[in-house]
Amino acid sequence: MNKKQKTVRPKARLPKGLTDTGAAEIRAMGEMLATIRKVYESYGFEPLETPAFEYTDALGKFLPDSDRPNEGVFSFQDEDEQWLSLRYDLTAPLARYVAQHFNDLPKPFRRYQTGSVWRNEKPGPGRLRQFTQFDADTVGAASVAADAEMCMLAADALEALGIERGDYVIRVNNRKVLDGVLESIGVDPHDTDHLGKRLTILRALDKYDRLGAKGVQYLLGEGRKDESGDFTKGAGLTGDQIGKVLGFVTAESGGREETLAAVEPLVAGSVTGGEGVAALRDMDALLSAAGFDADRVKIDPSVVRGLDYYTGPVYEAELTFETKDEKGRPVRFGSVGGGGRYDGLVARFKGQDIPATGFSIGVTRLYAALKSLGKLEGAAARGPVVVTVFDKERMADYQRMVQTLREAKIRAELYLGNPKNMGAQFKYADQRGSPCVVIQGGDEKDKGEVQIKDLIEGARAAESIASNEEWRESRPAQFAVAESDLVKAVREVLARHEDET
Repeated sequence: MNKKQKTVRPKARLPKGLTDTGAAEIRAMGEMLATIRKVYESYGFEPLETPAFEYTDALGKFLPDSDRPNEGVFSFQDEDEQWLSLRYDLTAPLARYVAQHFNDLPKPFRRYQTGSVWRNEKPGPGRLRQFTQFDADTVGAASVAADAEMCMLAADALEALGIERGDYVIRVNNRKVLDGVLESIGVDPHDTDHLGKRLTILRALDKYDRLGAKGVQYLLGEGRKDESGDFTKGAGLTGDQIGKVLGFVTAESGGREETLAAVEPLVAGSVTGGEGVAALRDMDALLSAAGFDADRVKIDPSVVRGLDYYTGPVYEAELTFETKDEKGRPVRFGSVGGGGRYDGLVARFKGQDIPATGFSIGVTRLYAALKSLGKLEGAAARGPVVVTVFDKERMADYQRMVQTLREAKIRAELYLGNPKNMGAQFKYADQRGSPCVVIQGGDEKDKGEVQIKDLIEGARAAESIASNEEWRESRPAQFAVAESDLVKAVREVLARHEDET
């Protein structure tokens, strides 16, 4: 006789580096994205959606922690043995889209897009495998006016979300200036033999805010071992070379003109470096003319950006305020977005440089920052009005009440659980965040009435009531109205608490 096989059930667990998102956060994030969308559209950008998957060769070799196209992304082969990958950002799919539809698009082409992106990397604190970005890009404009506009766009978006001046700054640099510094230490950014070293230097400098000068010094030299014991090979620069590079990234001197004056001697004799400084001066003039002073947008040589495809100006949106976490520890959110000019990305498809520049917001990080500031408290929606079931034989009557409320544009639902226990129904309504419940037993039905129980007022009153007997006698926040006045009565309850949502 065969023994009965044991049922093997999968363990309910969330994969590392991923998160679940509940209703309140979805609504609050939707409100935040709607605000950003309004700012982007006010600048003339139009929406675009691209698929989550792209052919792997279309994504290119631009991942910050990998030199190979299939590493760092989630990939699979289709039925034609073609490699597909989940997009790791929204810029590479845009480049493919522009190249594919180039002749039909207006130039410049201005688009915005929000959506999930995926990184096949080791997860950790603040490092997710799936997260959301919100991008704006201008393709086909070589003028630094397009780059200056991205900085203005970033500043306006943050302020529209309620982040005050002084609590953020847009930091700007130019890759050409850094390339000029690299030329001065013998690393030719245009020499294919030096591309690997250049990229290692860029990625090291991109960690300056997180690791500080000492950590970056190790990464520019022989390498660095992190707290987990993992070793990252360095760029192999000499002490003098490291000194010159660190001298550049620490050259920020307050005002934009003062910083430019400090940087210019560091790239003396470099044509590339001189072009970068000139572009930053032009951006400074445009920003000043538009009223975006150094308290909102500043030039900062420590801004590098880790991706290899940037070819000119690069920028980051940084939050400068400090708050505390749930344990009272100080927290500073730092960078919540960034971008830059990438004139060579579309060229991978077209064979010719197509100028492009863009800015990307890290939605999850920005959401956490706004939540800590209390800027999203009003985004949580009240739950639906719950019509309770007093008599299961009268489900049709209760369903009709629900429909009456819905036709009046009031969010409502019929209790669909076990109707035997009214206490369980009230508990359910509390869990749903319902502002009120509708009750109709046999007595109310005979009188042509319904009972409305204001759960918000009831909860407040319960705090000051000493006994169950007093509760039963006072029946706080519960009243009867004619069934024909159901909609009117519910609207009055909703209006009473409108300012509290």
